[in-house]
Amino acid sequence: MGKINGCLKCLFIFFNVLFGIVGALLILGAVKASGYKQELAVAGSPNLGWYWVFALGVLFISCLGVFAGCAEKELVLKVFAGFMVAGLLIMMIIGIIIAAYRNKIKAEFDSASSEVAEKYMAQEGFKRFLSGFQQSTHCCGVVSAKDWVDEIPDSCECRGYSGCTARPQARTGPDQVYAQTCSGLIFSFFDIFFKIGMGIFFGFAVTALLGLLVSLLMIYQVRRHDGAMGGQSIAMKGSGY
Repeated sequence: MGKINGCLKCLFIFFNVLFGIVGALLILGAVKASGYKQELAVAGSPNLGWYWVFALGVLFISCLGVFAGCAEKELVLKVFAGFMVAGLLIMMIIGIIIAAYRNKIKAEFDSASSEVAEKYMAQEGFKRFLSGFQQSTHCCGVVSAKDWVDEIPDSCECRGYSGCTARPQARTGPDQVYAQTCSGLIFSFFDIFFKIGMGIFFGFAVTALLGLLVSLLMIYQVRRHDGAMGGQSIAMKGSGY
């Protein structure tokens, strides 16, 4: 008979295997995200190296959980519980940071001004992103087409579209440009990444809390079993004497 309740042990191992698969998928996602380096950099996202650390960490802790459940050793379960505490704190902190940064970016785009546009347009990566973004979303500039200081790109050209306006004076480029600005649409694009990030980190925080509670329960069962076995051993020795 095992030290831990059979149903609890199977459930614990099952969820750790499940999150091991999630960790493998996160690694695959990190590989895929390499193709969006420019967009993530424009949104102020951390270096992709942190995504790799997170994905590998999830996979490692899941493997540790499977081993802890199978071994039924108090020390291994304590190590796993320690990782759960650290993971809970880290996930909560990162989730809160992402939420705060999202609100900051939202405030900037909601109050879209020439100063905000100038800050973003100073980044070459953002200008390249915006040039491609404009053509697919039928918008031009962050606040207005004037954000393109010298030459308005061809991606702003408005042909056969109802929302057209004349090219701003003192600029070169297409005669007709999209009247709609891109600020709200750009934030909607970035907001997808922010919401995915918050969902992942807050979701893992809840999972870490549940993992901590289950591991503490398993530690209690292991201690109770070892204590009972120790008592039986002493009793047997005493009767033998």
